[in-house]
Amino acid sequence: MKRPNIILTGGGTAGHVSLNQAIIPSLSEQGYDVHYIGSRDGIEKNLITGSFPSVPYHEISSGKLRRYFSMKNFSDPFKVGAGVLQAYRIIRKLKPALIFSKGGFVSVPVILAGRMAGVPVVIHESDVTPGLANKLAMPFADHVFTVFPETVPYVKKAEATCTGPVIRQELFEGSKDEGLSIAGFSGRKPVLLVMGGSQGSAVLNEAVRSGLPELLKTTDIIHLCGKGHLDTALEQMEGYAQFEYVTDELSHLLKAADYVVSRAGSNSIFEFLALRIPMLLIPLSAEKSRGDQILNARLFDKSGFAIVLQEEEVGRQSFLDSVRSLQTNSQDIILRMEQAEPPKTPGEMAELILSNSKKRTESG
Repeated sequence: MKRPNIILTGGGTAGHVSLNQAIIPSLSEQGYDVHYIGSRDGIEKNLITGSFPSVPYHEISSGKLRRYFSMKNFSDPFKVGAGVLQAYRIIRKLKPALIFSKGGFVSVPVILAGRMAGVPVVIHESDVTPGLANKLAMPFADHVFTVFPETVPYVKKAEATCTGPVIRQELFEGSKDEGLSIAGFSGRKPVLLVMGGSQGSAVLNEAVRSGLPELLKTTDIIHLCGKGHLDTALEQMEGYAQFEYVTDELSHLLKAADYVVSRAGSNSIFEFLALRIPMLLIPLSAEKSRGDQILNARLFDKSGFAIVLQEEEVGRQSFLDSVRSLQTNSQDIILRMEQAEPPKTPGEMAELILSNSKKRTESG
């Protein structure tokens, strides 16, 4: 008997792909053939084809939807239109039982095409308030899963369920010794991990590098600085290991970390919470974003899971003071983290997603 197909989509940043990466094995184990629709040159193509070479990757045209003026705002709608037609042809050919979207601009034409083809569409939203792509797509979805309960009231026209976070199983399988070996550390000092997201963060990079003389007195530092942001002058500095970006090594580096400094993307902060790593969050400012990271950080601060430093307040001394506060309060933070509700497993999330396909079949 032929296995049913299921289509996943999402891209633009690693955060819009990581959940899809987590559930692909579970969907396959449930008897589905997984296909992925993404853009031609987005980060999702490398992440999916690199991790799952057996999953067919279908490229479509994708335009960015901007909240600000740009000449590309006049041309990108045509790209989105082309993407809808391309996605529609793929969907009609594959006849999937379900389309699951993690968000990002490439997902919009896929969801529109899915609705046109009469295929059940399920969306996942990680942040407190929906991103622009998901906000546009939600009216065409059958169901929306959210991480935060505060997100549910934003969902219109579709059913919504708060599931909490989903954490990739491989993140729990890291080795501290392997992480220390990758970084070249002895393990005699606690380790501070600095992560600026898949594209890096100039603000975090400058803050940590300006404070290195002080920070290295008490900690070793693993710095994920983003592509093109390595500082060759610091290559041989003892106790400081910098990487542009890591994939398979991440679970080991997280296991080696005693503290983490990060932006406040939802996927990352829930991973730190699940791994019980005290965190200093520096969310993207409202000037550079729609404010979603500020809301994420505020909720984690209120729950006692994180120390928060606003981007506008970042300077050498304020950064050092915040890191010291993180170190001082780390045990209290870990105690509060241990009381948090455990995250969903990828298998549990896959079951919830597939239940929507079964529900449509039973009602039809």
